[in-house]
Amino acid sequence: MRNIEVILIVASAVALLATSSIGLSIATDGNESYVYVLEPGAREDLINFVNDAKDFVAEQGKDKAIEVFNHPNGEFTRGELYIIAYDFNGTRLAHPYLPEGIGKNALNVTDSNGVADVKNMREVAKRGGGFTYYIWPNPAHSDAEELKLTHVLKVDDGLWLAAGTYLRIHTPVFSNESREDLVAFVEGARDFALNTSKEDAVKTFNDLNGSYVEGNRYIFAYDFAGNCLVLPTQLEFLGVNRINITDSNGVEYIRDMIAIAQDGDGFVYYIKPDPAENMTQGFKLSYITKVDDTWWLGAGIYA
Repeated sequence: MRNIEVILIVASAVALLATSSIGLSIATDGNESYVYVLEPGAREDLINFVNDAKDFVAEQGKDKAIEVFNHPNGEFTRGELYIIAYDFNGTRLAHPYLPEGIGKNALNVTDSNGVADVKNMREVAKRGGGFTYYIWPNPAHSDAEELKLTHVLKVDDGLWLAAGTYLRIHTPVFSNESREDLVAFVEGARDFALNTSKEDAVKTFNDLNGSYVEGNRYIFAYDFAGNCLVLPTQLEFLGVNRINITDSNGVEYIRDMIAIAQDGDGFVYYIKPDPAENMTQGFKLSYITKVDDTWWLGAGIYA
């Protein structure tokens, strides 16, 4: 009898996970389960939620919609799922859990790993919409900082909206020391590139046994059209235009990196095969910097 009870409990737990709104996929790459990937159905729900908010703006007008988006008990605030709104100057117009930030410019706000979340979201909005990651307090978990996959959508030239799903994984934390070391590594590579020919720099960075490849930390480089110049762990992509590639959650990370490089430098998150783990997918924080008006480079560390 007790064995039957145990079986029923396990079966119930499995069923609960299968129907959970968390929506984390058991996506595989090299037969490894991967917990950072949101299942397609949950991703579609997130897209639809933001699209509904855009339609609400069209139906009710901007002022009324912003008022509703700012209400902690409004129809577009559903616990940890809620709409935020900004203009293209980076001014925060709506956030139901951050009333003190309304009307303030948030372009220089960064998350706990130094990622400029609002600035990065704005760049996605300029393209019309898409996905991005950042870390933010979760109101459903006593404002504990958690990783979000966020969908961004442009409404018009003066307004963009976003909403995110918190990923039920251990929040990736990159220490100040590791980030400073990464920045020094990338900026050292940039200085090298500026003090030699582009051809020699590219050749040096692509040498898998060279000084700019350290385990799973390596220099990669592209031009501003998205053509791959340096990728020592995947040489088959050299010369290939990769501007339209996405990670497993649909994040257009090469476009994100180009936008950061055009602005100078900064950090970005994405999912990428990890050469130290047999090229299975890993969650990565990269630092990007512009070399000159023709190309940029970066490197990353894995969670």
